[in-house]
Formats: sequence, C-alpha cells, structure tokens
Amino acid sequence: MSRIGKLPITIPAGVTVSLKDNVVAVNGPKGELYQTINPDITLDITEGKVEVKRPSDEKNHRALHGLYRALINNMVIGVSQGYRKVLELVGVGYRVSSNGQLLDFSLGYSHNILLQLPKEIKVETKTERNKNPLVILESCDKELIGMVCAKIRSFRKPEPYKGKGIRFAGEIIRRKSGKSAGAK
Repeated sequence: MSRIGKLPITIPAGVTVSLKDNVVAVNGPKGELYQTINPDITLDITEGKVEVKRPSDEKNHRALHGLYRALINNMVIGVSQGYRKVLELVGVGYRVSSNGQLLDFSLGYSHNILLQLPKEIKVETKTERNKNPLVILESCDKELIGMVCAKIRSFRKPEPYKGKGIRFAGEIIRRKSGKSAGAK
C-alpha cells in the first residue's frame, strides 16, 4: 500500500470537494481548481475527509494512487491557504518592476526581459535601498506558481562563483573558489 496514497485528506472549513465525470473540483476562499483523474482511481468523499482508492496492486495503479492523493491535497491546501514564493535578484544593477501582470526584468543583458503572468497569480515587487530586489508571487495553484518561478529563474540562474542570479529567498548556493585557489 502506498504510504502517501493511503493517507486521508482532511477538508478544512469553507472548502468543498466534488467529483463529476473523473474531474475533481475543489472550491475554497482563495479560488477553485480542477484536476482530471484516471477512471481507474476512485474517490471516497465523506464528511471532512477524502480517501483515494485504487483497484489493484499493479505498478501503474500504485503510481497513480500516490500521485492523485498528492495533487488533490495540494489543491485543498491551495484553495484554503494559498501558496507564496519569494524570488530574490542578486547582482549589481539587477532590477524588476511590475505593471499589473507584466514583469520587467533588468538582468545585465542588452535588453530588458518582459514576462506576462497568468491572471491566477498575484505579483508584488519590492525594492529597498541596500537590499536585493524581491519578486513575491501568490497563487492557489501550486503547479502554476512553480512553473512561473522556474521560468523567472531561468532568465539568470544563480552561478557558483559570485552567487549572482535569481534565487529563492533563503536558498543557499554552493560556492566555488575560482582559479585563484588552484594549483601553485
């Protein structure tokens, strides 16, 4: 039995979970999310709990069991609490500004990079004196916010010599010493 898949999902107050035609709908105060599930996997929705069941111990069913339990749990957490990611721009002259859902990055290239965000994501940028600029993203969809963060990070990945680039707040970058610490 899957350790993740057999755990029941507790539904907090204000959140509703429903299943219709293999589509799970989760509604809550932060929004609503939908996920199509495999017809072999069944959901047992009772008062305050959702249990994911599989028909057999085949390898495919075992994999889908834990997957759909994790996806539905992330949806429940997203519509009740939401997800928040903070990205930090480390580097001299690195700047970011937001105009609605449009982010404008200045990352040391010959041009600025513009990124149009989906409407499901709320964005805020902070620029304080003597601190690195921050991009704060909030959404109820964990998958979407992760993809947007990966896209933003791909503009300037953190490099190991000076540590410059776009990183998550609190992320530790393994530093290399460079050529000065080489052979004598």
